[in-house]
Amino acid sequence: MRFVIIGGDAAGMSAASRAKRLDPSLEVIVLEQTRDVSYSACGMPYNIADPVRSMDDLVVRPADVFRQKTGIDVRTRNRVERINAAKGTVEGIADDTRAFELAYDRLLLATGAKPMIPDIPGFDLPGVMALKSLDQGRQIKAFIANNAVRRVLIIGMGYIALEMGEALRARDIDVEIVKPRPDLLPWMDRELAGTVQQELTENQVRLHFGRAVERIECSGDRLAVLDGDASTIMDHAVEMVLVAIGVQPVSELAAQAGLGLGPGQAIAVDRQMRTADDRIYAAGDCADAFHVVTGHKVWIPLALRANRAGWAVADHLCGKPVNIAGVAGTAVFKVFDLQVARTGLTTSEAAEAGFDPVAVTIAARSRAHAHPGGSRIQVHMVGDRQSGRLLGAQMVGREGVAHRINAAAVALHAAMSVEQFAQCDLSYAPPFGGVWDPLLVAANQLIKLI
Repeated sequence: MRFVIIGGDAAGMSAASRAKRLDPSLEVIVLEQTRDVSYSACGMPYNIADPVRSMDDLVVRPADVFRQKTGIDVRTRNRVERINAAKGTVEGIADDTRAFELAYDRLLLATGAKPMIPDIPGFDLPGVMALKSLDQGRQIKAFIANNAVRRVLIIGMGYIALEMGEALRARDIDVEIVKPRPDLLPWMDRELAGTVQQELTENQVRLHFGRAVERIECSGDRLAVLDGDASTIMDHAVEMVLVAIGVQPVSELAAQAGLGLGPGQAIAVDRQMRTADDRIYAAGDCADAFHVVTGHKVWIPLALRANRAGWAVADHLCGKPVNIAGVAGTAVFKVFDLQVARTGLTTSEAAEAGFDPVAVTIAARSRAHAHPGGSRIQVHMVGDRQSGRLLGAQMVGREGVAHRINAAAVALHAAMSVEQFAQCDLSYAPPFGGVWDPLLVAANQLIKLI
């Protein structure tokens, strides 16, 4: 059997490696349009923060290692442009010069996601960058080194924008961030979001709310960024503009092949990762998923899901029973000295899903009150007034947040009530928290409201 995979990062290489391990007789071919496979995309902002480190440090396993040690036929710089599902072939261009056509018995679309780039004048100018692929990371790092970059404007205030704000400040670069909406992290509880905003301000990151970028123009050897009134958003030009307004699934090949699309135009898959065509799978940031709380389809591109979905594809392909679990949307990111985490639903998402949400926000200590070095942890927790079910949690703090959120995530997967979660036997020692963990404090307060 020939198993062809389009895309050579998390989902694609996870599927390729596991399939070859389960059935060494499989012919596994990976078609990757860039020169890189199997790398840590999430590490790029932290790599950019260090002018000495090479971006290649983020490569987990080069293509040659897959070819030589696992027998996987990895073909880099092979861009697929069409799927002929009726014929069972893919067509594309290799090395930007040679057309190819390749037959498959089973096909995996692991095409990932791509940065959203507005159709606005000036977004094609030198110095206007986006960050998603390793090559884009290399380009940003080289541009900073070669152009004496001292000022950068970031468009957007999501995870990547905030992580890159920290990375650039680490290199003593002035950073300003702009967005058209009036709030930072609109999905987050306002009190917690205020803590994040204060951290950005204290680290000299200037924030511009309610300003939509309509044009970027050259201003000498720099860039001027203008809003809808043709006014400059900043009182000075910048050497670089980073576009970080979000990503979208790369699902065009699937749409052209007549496969169904789901939320966010992601490729629709079942719990075996199959598309509408039984011979074609999809996994990773290009595919949708079921939410563990609502049971509804969602598109939440996250790294663990991509790797796990790649495994599920390989298992199903090799005859193992598969019924992949859903996602809770568990995520954590760093903003200077803050850890910011979430899992499950916000109050607005819960209401849209038909729940009767009630929420509480509390502040507790990261260590026991008499133990030195502790700091404040804020917890926002959401439950359902009717059923008592735990629906979601958010946390912000300087320590003890990144892994604490996992307890709430496990509770969501287990469909626990807030009262059941409040009875969980969580660990205690003074250097790591009080007798009543901050999550338990929040749960006990939420029980009163429910």
